[in-house]
Order: sequence, then C-alpha cells, then structure tokens
Amino acid sequence: MGIEIYLSEKVHKEVEKVSRREDALPEEIVGRAVIEFLKLNDPETKAEIHENLSEKYMKDAEELMKKGDYVQASEKAWGAASQMVKAVAAKNGLELRSHGELHKFVSKISKERGDEEIRRLWRSAIVLHQNFYENWLPEDMVIDSIGDVRKLINKLRTNQQVENGSGGESEEEEYK
Repeated sequence: MGIEIYLSEKVHKEVEKVSRREDALPEEIVGRAVIEFLKLNDPETKAEIHENLSEKYMKDAEELMKKGDYVQASEKAWGAASQMVKAVAAKNGLELRSHGELHKFVSKISKERGDEEIRRLWRSAIVLHQNFYENWLPEDMVIDSIGDVRKLINKLRTNQQVENGSGGESEEEEYK
C-alpha cells in the first residue's frame, strides 16, 4: 500500500540530508519517522514497510529499464534488494543501517540456509549500486543483474526467518 506525501521544501531538504548521511532512500527515512511517531516499532510493521519498498523499487527498476535508463534502474534494483534484506532482518528483530551490516547479514543468511547462491545474487545487487555511481556496465549486464536481484528477492521472501534470529541485543550488536 502506498501514499503520496507532499513536503515543504525545508522538510524535503532535511529528508534528503538524512538520506545521504544514512545512505538510505528518502522513502525509508520518511517510513522510519512515521513508524516512530505512531509508535509502531514492532518487527512485523517494520518488515512490511521494507517489503513494500522493495516491491516499489523493483517495479521502478523495471520501468526505468523499459525506458533505457539503466543507471537509474541499477540504483532502484539495488534499493529493492537492500530493502528485502532489511525486511528479513526486521522480522528477526534487527535493524541494519550500513552497507557493512547488510553484507554481514546476507552472509549469515546464506550460511544458515546453506545457499551460496544468495551471496552470489547479492553481489549482483552490489554491482548495480556501484554502476549507479560509475555508469560502466553494459546494458546486457544491467539486465542480467536486475534478473539476479529478482531471484534474490524471491529467495528471501520465501523464508524470512533466520535461524537463531530472535533479535536479542547481543545479536543486533553483531551487525553494527
């Protein structure tokens, strides 16, 4: 479910500033603020927001690919992958706020599920994120990598619980 929000220029600039500082997309920053304001800090609500953002970004990536904008499509696909990883983490009581935390958590998921393909597919998402800044991937590699992101999202969606992922404080510290 989505909602369109109109912000003042001042608020928009602040959201953009926080977005850059935390390396999170603006929609995620606004989502966090709403959750905090409404006191809906339960894992299911957080996970649902990340899942919804993942779906939105994947649709955006596909639309941008159709238009031939492979650079923007790359970043949206990265956003889709990272949001689905954050959804799995949220279901397990964790909040991931850096690339390092994302990478460690994906490694953990891959090991616990005995599925090395998760890490390989994640690397495709990383390459797309880099392509957003460098614009060096040929069109066919962007298309293939976005296909890998779709596979990753489907794999992560099918089983979001991670073994021993109760979300205790000590485990959360592991990803910081």
